[in-house]
Amino acid sequence: MSPRTAAALRDGDRSLREHLIATAGALMAEEGAANLTVRAIARRAGVADGVLYNHFADKEELLAHALRAHVRDAERELGDLPTPGEGAVEANLRAHLAYGLALHRAILPTFAGLLAHQAVLTRFASLTPTGTEWRDRLLTYLHAERDLGRLSPAAHLDAAAALLVGACHETVFSALVPSAGPTPAPSVDDVVATVLEGIGA
Repeated sequence: MSPRTAAALRDGDRSLREHLIATAGALMAEEGAANLTVRAIARRAGVADGVLYNHFADKEELLAHALRAHVRDAERELGDLPTPGEGAVEANLRAHLAYGLALHRAILPTFAGLLAHQAVLTRFASLTPTGTEWRDRLLTYLHAERDLGRLSPAAHLDAAAALLVGACHETVFSALVPSAGPTPAPSVDDVVATVLEGIGA
């Protein structure tokens, strides 16, 4: 490892690969990802431009890993989700929806900056283990509650999950996109009550 590379690592045992991912993630959060260059990442990381290609096939792979790390960090800060069978279903769904709203507020601005960079989003999707996204965990929770008899046996759980996730998208995207007038977001309580009218036991 060169002195220049060694000087870039100021976080103890963090590897150069992890350092590059963290640096790219910080730049994405600060400046967006649309015009982020290899040179800008290398300069912030304190390494030569070519060093990135020793650890990643291209910029898109690095940004996909940085995006994945950004999502993991946001999820870690939000804590745990409710356990099926514990507490009231309505309160648990409110907690799920509040979690989803906070997660979307944390990550959607970064995703929005990458909509024109499908290669990054495709690679990001390949890095995400099946069943680990919030929507998947929400659906798993709903199925477990139905199996426990706390939701209607005839409940359309995919539709219920889509409504809850859609409320997050609508609320957060409306705040990102300028409009002619304010678009009031429905309250968490109202959304959950409406969903439960269709799937409650």
